[in-house]
Formats: sequence, C-alpha cells, structure tokens
Amino acid sequence: MQRLLVRPPSPRLAEGELTHLDRVPVDAELAGEQWERYVAVFRERGWSVTELPAADEHPDGVFVEDTVVVFDDLAVITRPGAASRRGELDSVRPVVEGLGLDVAAIEAPATLEGGDVLKVGRVAYVGRSSRTDEAGIDALRDLLAPRGWQVVAVPVTKVLHLKSAVTALPDGTVVGHPPLVDDPRVFERFLPVPEPEGNAVVVLDPGTVLMSAAAPRSAEIFRERGLQVVTTPVTELEKLEGCVTCLSVRLR
Repeated sequence: MQRLLVRPPSPRLAEGELTHLDRVPVDAELAGEQWERYVAVFRERGWSVTELPAADEHPDGVFVEDTVVVFDDLAVITRPGAASRRGELDSVRPVVEGLGLDVAAIEAPATLEGGDVLKVGRVAYVGRSSRTDEAGIDALRDLLAPRGWQVVAVPVTKVLHLKSAVTALPDGTVVGHPPLVDDPRVFERFLPVPEPEGNAVVVLDPGTVLMSAAAPRSAEIFRERGLQVVTTPVTELEKLEGCVTCLSVRLR
C-alpha cells in the first residue's frame, strides 16, 4: 500500500519562516483549498492518506516532509534547523510509530530537515544548507550505512533546501532549474528545466509525476520523455518556499 502523511495548513501560514524569498501576502483560505486539491490527487490514485493532527500554532507545520524521512522500514525523525519548527515533532513521532516502522531520531546538537534529503535508488543526497548541518548529515549516514544506503553531501546555498533546487524523475534523472543548483555535476544524470517551479516533482507511480501548475514548459519536457504529468496549483505554499514535495511524506 502507498501511504501519504500530511498536515493541514495553519491559519498562521503567512508567518512562516523565510530565507531566500521576500515576504508577500498569503491567502490562508486559498492555501487550504490548494492543499485539499493536492491531497485529492493522491486519494484519486489509491493512496491511503494519514492526516497528522493540526498544528495551528506552527505556521510551517504543513511542510511535514521536513520532520520525518522514511528509508524502507526506517523512519528518521529529524531535528529542524529552524528552532521554531522543533515543536512540530511532538505530534509526528506517535503517528509514525503507529505505522509499525522502526523509528530513529537525529539528536541535538545536529540538525537535519527532510527537505534536504533526495533519494535516488539507494543513494540519499543530503543538502548542506542553512537548515541541515554536517553533524546532521553524519548522523544520517551512521543510521543508513548498515541498511545499505549511501549518503552524499551536496552544497545548498541558493535556496532553502536541496529539494527546493532539485528532485528526481521515476528513472532517477535529477531535474532542476540551473540558477538554483549549486553544482549539478554531483548527480549522475541531470536534466535542466526552464522554470524554478519545475524543479519539484513527486513520483506518483513509475509513469506519472505530480508538479506545480506554475511550470507548464517544464511539464511539457517531462511529457516528451513519456511521462504522464499531473499538475496542481500550490501558489500560496510556494510563497513560503514550499513546493509539492514538502507537503507530504510518501511511504511506498
């Protein structure tokens, strides 16, 4: 079964953390409608959806991917680099434990956010960013090495998280908007896309990806590669440096 972990957006979404974007008005009601449409895409394709408890006191709580990363049957509870987000973990761990996964955690003082972790095959590319430090990368490497995973550190200076710059298509090709990528040579296969919103894709199945409706030229590139592309608007979440990947945790 494919399972999705999500959390509804807080009415205080507009107060969320920002690092590389200027603050602009955010329509919290529209954000809620866009989140519902996003979740519906997965439900329509047979995904089982588990909704985390609302965390209205945490403006960034909707970006649940940052709080837990799943590798096979191991769930790693992160330690966000933004101190304002660490309270989100209290409601994440009990839900994850209830799914029957092995659970480990990144311990202080190390920091790691899930948006900095891109999985391609058995390689976990981890962004060394303003939110994830060297100690967090080392801690993740220690957890994953016995399970046959390779951890590769990647510099991230131009965007919030690694997955704000790059994600991967079903065949493992890494896609990104070049001005946002520190060093595309890190990746075995890299496909440039013309729009900054086009660098974020979620794999729904081996032939289908989900992406923002704000990147039609990138979507066409993916269609030309034989993929079915599903688009959904996430404009209000993008204003807070969010994208289609960070709105959920996918368990396959």
